[in-house]
Amino acid sequence: MSRLVRGRWCGAAGSGTDCAMSLLRLCLGMVCLLVLAAIAAVLLGETPLALGQYAQAIAHPGSPPGEVLWTIRAPRVAMAALVGAALGLAGATMQGLLRNPLADPGVLGVSAVSGLGASLAIAGGLAAVPGAIELAALLGALVAGGAVVAIAARLREPEALILLGVAISAFGGALTALVFNLAPSPVAIAEVLAWLMGSVENRDWTDSLRALVPMAIGAALCLKAGQGLRMLTLGEEAAAMSGLPMSRLRVYAVAGAALLTGAAVAGAGVIGFVGLAAPHMVRALVKDDPRQILWPSALAGALLLVLADLAARVAPTDQELKLGVVTALFGAPAFALLAWRASRSWRA
Repeated sequence: MSRLVRGRWCGAAGSGTDCAMSLLRLCLGMVCLLVLAAIAAVLLGETPLALGQYAQAIAHPGSPPGEVLWTIRAPRVAMAALVGAALGLAGATMQGLLRNPLADPGVLGVSAVSGLGASLAIAGGLAAVPGAIELAALLGALVAGGAVVAIAARLREPEALILLGVAISAFGGALTALVFNLAPSPVAIAEVLAWLMGSVENRDWTDSLRALVPMAIGAALCLKAGQGLRMLTLGEEAAAMSGLPMSRLRVYAVAGAALLTGAAVAGAGVIGFVGLAAPHMVRALVKDDPRQILWPSALAGALLLVLADLAARVAPTDQELKLGVVTALFGAPAFALLAWRASRSWRA
């Protein structure tokens, strides 16, 4: 069975080395683009700096220009890259697990319940406590993810998981609307709304390190499930006959995607379309291999969100655009195009 799978995506059965080299070249190219985007995002911003100030910032990081570059912009870029990578990897995992190119990290309802946790913390007056909102968002994601994982261990049909996610998402959205309705003050409502729109503004290095731990665990689970995702493309019966522990690999995929999504929401609020679009940026380059697409999708998601945050900062508006608004403006047309292409294939 493994020879058949390798032959399907890599040509001849003995071309595993060529596939590995192609994947390595793709990832190195994505890393180079990400580094260039990160450098541009650190150098550019709302406050323009002269050439001499850039030199001063590099020579003396504690100087005022150095504070702008290394204390304000650089941590923000790092958080955007981490959140984008988490969403891209979670999106690729869910699309492979559900065998649906329109699936995204929010399909399990984890984003909605994570946002609910953060909303409850803000409305409860915990915004002044460092890390309280992020912890509440992550706890909400763990609750939703735990429920989905428990049910996913007993389900094989992807349609059942999608319906379950829709139900959880609708319930989480309804409770979040209830928080808006019962919020103690207009200020709390404004804070909840601003957080739900998504942003990496005012993030520091501690925030990035805090988000890195759950993201690393989630990424490890998704990568461990990669072989199972590849086998599922051959059908449920072929996957069951492969000898792989498919039930366990499904749980790894769901748990990893839930943890990545929850950590992303905890770090930057609810940001849509990145997890949907990132896998499609690289899908053709890996010949639709759901295992090989995982790392490139993470890098594509990081690149997308770093560029989106840069666009939010340099846009000529009186108030800085929220990151979720920018991704929605660009992501909604992309989603419509994907849905149109998918509908054509379904009719065919």
